[in-house]
Amino acid sequence: MRNKEVIDLSDGRRLGFVCDVEVDIRNGRIIAIVVPGRKGFAGIFGKTEDCVIPWCNICKIGDDIIIVNNKPHNLSDG
Repeated sequence: MRNKEVIDLSDGRRLGFVCDVEVDIRNGRIIAIVVPGRKGFAGIFGKTEDCVIPWCNICKIGDDIIIVNNKPHNLSDG
C-alpha cells in the first residue's frame, strides 16, 4: 500500500501517496488509509492535517494508484 498514489474520483484531485494504514487489530482488517497533509507555502505555513480515508471509500486498488471517492454521500442522492 505504501507509495501508491491516491486519486479522488469525485474531482480528479491527486491527494498524495499512502504513508500509513489504520488497522482494527481485533478483526485483522484495514479500516483506513492515511495520506500525509500538504506542506504550506515554502514550508513556512506548516502542514495541513493528514487525510484519513475510510476503507469503504476505496473504489479500486491498482498497481500504482488507489482510486477513492471522498465525496460526502447525501441521503437524497439515492
